[in-house]
Amino acid sequence: MTNRIAIIDLGTNTFHLLVAEKKNGVFSIIHRDRRAVKIGKGGINQNQITDEGMARALETMQLFKDTLAMHNVAVVYAFGTSALRHAVNRDEVLTAIKSKTSIEVKVISGEEEAEYIYYGVRWALNPGHEKMLIMDIGGGSVEFIIANGNEIFWKVSLEIGAQRLLEKFQHHDPIAPEEIAALNDYFETQLPELKKALQLHRPFILAGSSGTFDTLSDIYCIQQNLLTQPDAPETPLTIEAFYKIYDELITKNRQQRLAIPGMLEMRVDMIVVACCLIRYVLQLHAFTGIRVSGYSMKEGVLARLGSR
Repeated sequence: MTNRIAIIDLGTNTFHLLVAEKKNGVFSIIHRDRRAVKIGKGGINQNQITDEGMARALETMQLFKDTLAMHNVAVVYAFGTSALRHAVNRDEVLTAIKSKTSIEVKVISGEEEAEYIYYGVRWALNPGHEKMLIMDIGGGSVEFIIANGNEIFWKVSLEIGAQRLLEKFQHHDPIAPEEIAALNDYFETQLPELKKALQLHRPFILAGSSGTFDTLSDIYCIQQNLLTQPDAPETPLTIEAFYKIYDELITKNRQQRLAIPGMLEMRVDMIVVACCLIRYVLQLHAFTGIRVSGYSMKEGVLARLGSR
């Protein structure tokens, strides 16, 4: 048996695969992969995984299984999140995945997801005693965690992810001003507890993790001619740069957004509504900076396994 393990994050938009090897009691990441599976597309707000979404999921899980065999992985930890949490046909999807790949998927709660995200971001950013609001925008849910390097002070997982927002609010491309206004009204109804938590705990750094923040950082780095290492635990972004990119994104259609250096096709559809949410959060509280974590839930799972 090898000392290699795999962690699979079956997200609403993206499936992630991480392979790690344990040497001298310490895990090191030896392989990563991600695929835009979009299992939430077309059914997320009806709590349904469509037949097309299931087909994409099965194809990707078979691909991941082949990768696991190639890397001689001994143990697989697979986790389902928002779309699978709420899908009425969840059992059908999970049974099909297990039948095709022999991989058993554990569907975790939003609270568990938020905790794993915290450990991933803590590993990447090493915040020490500095309080941060960690924000992870998924396709189905958004996790908010107020924490420092020692403890979590407050956390919540809300079903306001980017695929949900996209299908519910954005019907024009570029997004219409009235759609942005409707989004802001919706955020007002969904985030009163976040506002109270920010006033109570007063974090001054917004720590973004996962796809939207990664892409914003990529765009910023290209604009500023900044070089970053692939899979770096932290990448640059400023509040000022975010607002400039936001102003550009809301005026462009899909084809124009895709032409922005650093934009990924897997992000181009959801990034506008996701940025509307980031903008709303930045205006809720007097943040002094943004940090972007290259690590999120899957690295948090690895961090917890490494601490056993």
